[in-house]
Amino acid sequence: MTVYELVLVVHVLGAIVLLGTGAGIAFFMVMAVRTREPALIAHVAGTVVIADVLFTATAAILQPVTGLILVRISGWELSEAWIALSIALYVFTGLFWLPVVWIQIRLRDIARSAAEAGSALPHRFDRLYRIWFAAGFPAFFAVLGIVWLMLTKPGIGF
Repeated sequence: MTVYELVLVVHVLGAIVLLGTGAGIAFFMVMAVRTREPALIAHVAGTVVIADVLFTATAAILQPVTGLILVRISGWELSEAWIALSIALYVFTGLFWLPVVWIQIRLRDIARSAAEAGSALPHRFDRLYRIWFAAGFPAFFAVLGIVWLMLTKPGIGF
């Protein structure tokens, strides 16, 4: 296996982790919130935060590193339209992901407090949850766009 092939495998695995972890986190969080049980939501949200730090953050760091190595090895230019658009979408995704992680931590903490108090989830939980839910869509579709760009390398002209 060449260095290029090894880095490509790591890059593709990173994309899989980003998509898979993102979809999994969203699914489990949505299912937990549907129960309206603060203790369950707190537990799932705690696991979601750990998964985001362990898997998503690691992949998010590796993606640009492996991407830059691939660009260098293959002779592509960062100014190539599909690469530049991929980078822009990656930054766009990050602008949604960072607040989402903070919101997940807040949702976990609010659910823990409600569970400890034996009370229902407060309205601020629902407001934050709606923001978290809505922010996931543009980030997820941007990642899908990046995957499409990486696979097709379209001849886009700006």
